[in-house]
Amino acid sequence: MKYPVVENAELRGRKVFLRADLNVPLKDGVITNDTRIHAILPTVRYLLDHGASIIIASHLGRPGGTRNPELSLAPVADRLSELLGKKVFFAPDCIGARVNTLAASLEPGDILLLENLRFHPEEKEGDMDFARELASNADIYVNDAFGTIHRSHASLTGVPEVLRGGYVGLLVQKELKVFGEMLSSPARPFSLLLGGAKVSDKIQVIENLLPRLDHLMIGGGMAFTFMMEMGLNVGTSLLEFDRLGAARKILDDAEEYGVDIHLPVDIVVAPSAGRPDLAETVPADAIPDRMAGLDIGPGTVEEFGKIIRKSCTVFWNGPMGVFEIPPFDSGTRGIAMALAEVSGNGTVSVVGGGDSVRAVMESGLGDRITFVSTGGGASLELLQDSELPALVALGGGKQ
Repeated sequence: MKYPVVENAELRGRKVFLRADLNVPLKDGVITNDTRIHAILPTVRYLLDHGASIIIASHLGRPGGTRNPELSLAPVADRLSELLGKKVFFAPDCIGARVNTLAASLEPGDILLLENLRFHPEEKEGDMDFARELASNADIYVNDAFGTIHRSHASLTGVPEVLRGGYVGLLVQKELKVFGEMLSSPARPFSLLLGGAKVSDKIQVIENLLPRLDHLMIGGGMAFTFMMEMGLNVGTSLLEFDRLGAARKILDDAEEYGVDIHLPVDIVVAPSAGRPDLAETVPADAIPDRMAGLDIGPGTVEEFGKIIRKSCTVFWNGPMGVFEIPPFDSGTRGIAMALAEVSGNGTVSVVGGGDSVRAVMESGLGDRITFVSTGGGASLELLQDSELPALVALGGGKQ
């Protein structure tokens, strides 16, 4: 995958529109995880060191196209200032006269963070008039928002169209390199570990990667569709009845390619996620009729761990259970620990996806994983070998 890179841009004295992904979790106006802010710092410092001024744009949360003070990027401006050791100016909006005045006053080395793009419905609509307003204060476009490169929003595809292309930042370059190598030349054995609620979200990824895989491990809610297709009773567990045929095809294709499929051997069940006090672990082939599977059991963590330990490359996307509610987070955290343990022994471990990443970071294991991706949806799109709209808008393309 070859796209224009920021190292080839003439930056001195130019105003750079930097699209970042600063969609950080907030609680009562306080950032609870600043991983995504740290992720863009190399690009920000590169731009500053090469004489540019920077206008940073991002979304935060889902305000639905209306102004919501609880989803303001103001706390991000404060945190950026702390991490960079310099003032980051904050605009009260992302377009308009006040923004234009602030942008016009920027000198080389200055940084202006715009207010939440999604306070305007035109952002998600890909409105070109909105894109032209965003672009009006900038000379150069740089995209370092890996988590959103699969979207066709105004700031992602419209602004580079107005500015006649653009460049990928250092974070996006790193993400593309990791996933490009996983697609073209993964160290074998190569194992794919998938969780989350739905088979439908992962079908294309599985189909594209199967010829490259040695092992496919399936947990989370999506496992029950496979288990039912294999004739097991799954009680009241989450099911996609319309994907049973797709599950059967994956099982058949895996056999044809010589890929070993691994499903849970035990399941943590309860009447519902709201009754963790009634949780118990049962064999995967003995789920009671009125119980729902809400996590993989310790035996499955152990079995999946054995596969992880004999793999040279592992990609993990999706939680193993209802991660938000203990004790149904144990399987996900156990997998995170297993990956951390093997990464120090030379295994290439890559984690992508919100709750998978959250489990790794909350467990303090982030620095023990080979690569923690900043984009779940974008990483899945890449592993489908898809062209991504925000990258196409920059010029260049897949090679």
